[in-house]
Amino acid sequence: MGEKGLKRYVIAVAVALLAMVDVSVSVPFIVLHGISAQCASGSRDSNFTQLLTNLSGSPGFCLEIGNGREDSWFMPLIRQSEIACEKVKKMEELRQGYNIVGRSQGNLVARGLIEFCDDGPPVYNYISLAGPHAGLSSVPMCGSDFFCEIADRLIHNDIYSDFIQDNLAPSGYIKIPTDIPKYLKSSKYLPKLNNEISNQRNSTYKERFTSLHNLVLVMFEDDKVIVPKESSWFWFYPDGDFEHLLPTNQTKLYTEDWIGLKTLDDAGNVKFVSVAGEHIRMAEPDVVKYVVPYLKDQPSSIQRINRKTKELLHP
Repeated sequence: MGEKGLKRYVIAVAVALLAMVDVSVSVPFIVLHGISAQCASGSRDSNFTQLLTNLSGSPGFCLEIGNGREDSWFMPLIRQSEIACEKVKKMEELRQGYNIVGRSQGNLVARGLIEFCDDGPPVYNYISLAGPHAGLSSVPMCGSDFFCEIADRLIHNDIYSDFIQDNLAPSGYIKIPTDIPKYLKSSKYLPKLNNEISNQRNSTYKERFTSLHNLVLVMFEDDKVIVPKESSWFWFYPDGDFEHLLPTNQTKLYTEDWIGLKTLDDAGNVKFVSVAGEHIRMAEPDVVKYVVPYLKDQPSSIQRINRKTKELLHP
């Protein structure tokens, strides 16, 4: 072998060895806020995003949908998830993949991003804080301000009517156990998100959900907003029953693997976490223990895949 050939051989070996070494890279994350919240500077969710950035060392973005607080109440969730999809696809920082932290209702937008967003960048880790994943059996607590008064008036009408479904975001995940036929027929968001309608199940939603590296489901022990609070773990009442809760692994969503939750769990990629506190009131030590590890630098050996072509993404 000549001198030039030897040099090329050495370079090739060096490149191959470097390719085998895990190099930490900073994976960005987004935060999706809940109802009656916003990303404006100085807001609770803006500050929470900055806290996560400070603790993890990864760049974070509070992703706003529409005008924030008002639209979180009155924009249907399917439109919220579409806007989120459009935004993440335009963000150069997320091009090679990102992590998600969802808070309360924002988790249903997060899952819409994961399941519905065509040609979007891949999502690696998804941390859900008090997400109503299996639905709410009653309307979330609100208050006495202007938006809440309007919402309350709408709620007193038929929650499954087209008008309410198109104009009140929480109506998209209200699931009355004693009215399941009407829920499946008329609710416009959660049945689709959870692949509940037998003749409309979409394998792409399941494929995308099972592509997650980690799913962290955090339930708050004193949560009075998510009813039942165990919905944060995909627990819910059996059809026709308002008293007995089915654990995750006894629900049809899990046993029949409608969205791939069982597949993820069998692979050891689902973490069920319970923390003290009221709705999304998370103590900083719990944030450090249960959220931050999934936002810290990830090894560059993670294969970043184009969700449509299945080809590797490159810097």
